[in-house]
Amino acid sequence: MTVDVEDYFQVSAFESHIDRDAWGDKECRVERNMDRILALFDSHSVKATFFTLGWLAEKYPNMVRRIVEEGHELASHGWDHQRVTGFTPEAFFQDVSRTKAVLEDVGGVEISGYRAPSYSICEDNLWAFETLVESGHVYSSSVVPIQHDHYGMQSASRFAFSVADGKLAEIPVTTYPVMGKNINFGGGGWFRFFPYALTRWALQQVNVKEQQACNFYFHPWEVDPEQPRVGDIPIKTKFRHYINLARMEPRLDQLLGDFAWGRMDEVFAQEIAAARKAVCPA
Repeated sequence: MTVDVEDYFQVSAFESHIDRDAWGDKECRVERNMDRILALFDSHSVKATFFTLGWLAEKYPNMVRRIVEEGHELASHGWDHQRVTGFTPEAFFQDVSRTKAVLEDVGGVEISGYRAPSYSICEDNLWAFETLVESGHVYSSSVVPIQHDHYGMQSASRFAFSVADGKLAEIPVTTYPVMGKNINFGGGGWFRFFPYALTRWALQQVNVKEQQACNFYFHPWEVDPEQPRVGDIPIKTKFRHYINLARMEPRLDQLLGDFAWGRMDEVFAQEIAAARKAVCPA
């Protein structure tokens, strides 16, 4: 179970409508939404991984410390949600290194994991995996093996695989093939759009039929149907962002009860340990 810790005005779909320089003027709602999420996890005795923006960690250190204090894993989501596709290798190294350092300073724990904003590691920037190793990360969850207009690496494995000469474990978001095409059943807008029974069926197929663990994600703003509306955005963007927000929290409550969930570094401990060993064979 994973959470991409970002606020409603930081999503990639709004990047051409809300300037990063204006973020400081926006009403931040991430803390109250995180309170709801942490309470929900606690009610089901679930521990999760929180891929957190460095920008938010610097602004809300107590929120980050609470994640750690309550037994969850703290991981990196980059500094300010810039897609990897917009970076040079040098700039990406600076972004992930800065974020890792701030998260470790605030949270007081080692940061091993990284998730690219908008799953923006693809065939055109595979160098990013090497950069993550160079910056001290051991695993990534930055790939969705589907075809999509904003992200996706259709050729990638649906299950955990090693990259960067085995020194990094990549753990993709869960998909399941339907009529020969991989469909995202790993969370986000897809979870709000699909009937809950369909998602539950797909995750059960992965667990029971394929004997694999699932990798699910969502965002704090998805449990916040009262969030401020962003005007003058395309219809498709509006649909994707706002659909069924009021149903999200009840669906999560059911999902947490229907399956057993855990932290990424524990559920995928074997794959992550193999990456660590490749980095330090001795």
